[in-house]
Amino acid sequence: MESSAPLLKHLDELRIRIFKMFFALVITTGISFAFSQQMIEYLALPIGGISRLVSIELTENVAIFMKVSLLGGFVLGMPVIVYQIMAFVLPGLKRNEQTWLFLMVPFATLLFAAGVAFTWFVMLPSAIPFLTSFMGITTQVRPENYFGFITRMMFWIGICFELPLIIMFLAKLKLVTSRQLLSGWRYAIVVMAMMAAAVTPTVDPVNMGLVMAPLMVLYVISIVLAAIVGRG
Repeated sequence: MESSAPLLKHLDELRIRIFKMFFALVITTGISFAFSQQMIEYLALPIGGISRLVSIELTENVAIFMKVSLLGGFVLGMPVIVYQIMAFVLPGLKRNEQTWLFLMVPFATLLFAAGVAFTWFVMLPSAIPFLTSFMGITTQVRPENYFGFITRMMFWIGICFELPLIIMFLAKLKLVTSRQLLSGWRYAIVVMAMMAAAVTPTVDPVNMGLVMAPLMVLYVISIVLAAIVGRG
């Protein structure tokens, strides 16, 4: 029992921090409920407003309202969640590891936000008109399909924008070097093309190119970061 006391103490701390995260999500979701209608109207702008959406199920509108509220609550509660995770992890890390963590968390947040902004301002305005007018057939879009589509797009492109952070982490572990990344640029282009094809909702080269262009810029940034980390 004496040897397991530290473990029980850590588990108790983890339980308390999970409860705090859950309580924060409840509060932020409640706040998000008050603005769900405005968020839905804003998210529907790329397709021309909520009047362009057609619901075919009795509970579909309520389900969308709840999903958007939960999504908004999760976004609002993210700072509290990140803080609780870091407060639990930091005491077990060395000083240099704590420094890296403090640098990587805001960096990852900014990259993900950049990917979401790119999707909203560049990808969706070009992809949605193409999809809704393809072959000249009138498309009646369901709310569940539309909101699920744009949130998946923003999430996965946001994940793709984490490429420099992932490569910097691999370089820190000595698994890759800037020289290897520079010499393997041809393979990198093939991988980025596959990623763009998987993420892009359309098969036309224009939208694929819109995704590949920032990925190539991020790859160059990744080489620079790998060189800095490797030199350190």
